[in-house]
Amino acid sequence: MFLVVPDPAHGLVAAPESSLDLTPETKESLAAHGFTWNDEIEAYIRQADHDSAAVDDIADMLRNLGHYVFSANKPLSRS
Repeated sequence: MFLVVPDPAHGLVAAPESSLDLTPETKESLAAHGFTWNDEIEAYIRQADHDSAAVDDIADMLRNLGHYVFSANKPLSRS
């Protein structure tokens, strides 16, 4: 399962629920879409182009790879 959201500090974030979600095909697809792994937040990030369409495109890409995906087009607030 993945969470795909825009984040003011990190750009577009694709966060896996666990390392089991990080199949070789998923890692390759995210890299091909300009994402890099961020150890600090344990998620893939892409600094540029994190509008609503980008969120939807990445969520659809991950779904097409067989993942369950939660997504939001607005940044999530931090408590």
